[in-house]
This record gives sequence, C-alpha cells and structure tokens, in this order.
Amino acid sequence: MTHRDDSVETIQQEMTAFARRARATAARMHPELSLVSYTLLAHLDDQHGCRATDLAAHYFLDKSTVSRQIAALEKLGFVERRVDPEDHRVQVLHPTEKGAEVLANVTASRRKAFRERLADWDEDDLDRFATYLLRYNAAQERLG
Repeated sequence: MTHRDDSVETIQQEMTAFARRARATAARMHPELSLVSYTLLAHLDDQHGCRATDLAAHYFLDKSTVSRQIAALEKLGFVERRVDPEDHRVQVLHPTEKGAEVLANVTASRRKAFRERLADWDEDDLDRFATYLLRYNAAQERLG
C-alpha cells in the first residue's frame, strides 16, 4: 500500500466516523428529527419551499425515501403542503412555524458543538479545513 493509499484509507475511516457521530448527535439534539429529516427541513427553509421531487433530485435520494421523511415531518407538524400559485396541480413543501423554530434551535446547537470542537484551532487551520471540505464536496458534485 502506498502512502497515498494509506491517506485515502484514513480519510475514508474518519469520514465514516464523522457521519456516524453526526447521526448520533442529530438524534440527541432532537430525537424525532433524523439527520436526513434535518437536512431536508433545512433545504426547504433555505429555498423557501420546494417540491418533494426537487428534494429527491437535489440529494440524489429515492422518491420513496423523501416521501417517508416528509410524511414524518408532516406528522410532527414541521412541514406543510401548499398549492403552487403558478401551477395549482403542484404542491410545494414549506416548513411550518413550528418546523422553522425547531430547525433554528437544532442549527444553533449544531453550530455551538462545532465551535466547541474547533475552539483550539487557529484561523489558518480553520481556513484550510474549510477550503478542503469545499473542494471535497465540489468534487463530489462533479462526479455525482
């Protein structure tokens, strides 16, 4: 195995550990709001609403997965369906007031946790880490 292979293996292991911790943290912050549900709710809030098919396409998720997640968010009272004023055949998903409040609280808790984890990092390290994450995610977008 080359040094590059070792580095890629370490990255893969650490990204897997990060994802596992992110799911566990999401469950602790709001037990009814999974990481996927949080992500979908955040997207709806950021986009000021969108269709379920747009969510599925944006996150490369199966429509049935999005449908189950949205149904759970609706049951919790976090999401509502509204008729699209431009096309009455289309329903657009929007966060409810309750959903926006929960999202804001969970987002604030997540930011606090990140600040605590990164508190002893200097600005250069933070900048490099942010740049690397942006680069990694841009490559992910390009490759699909």
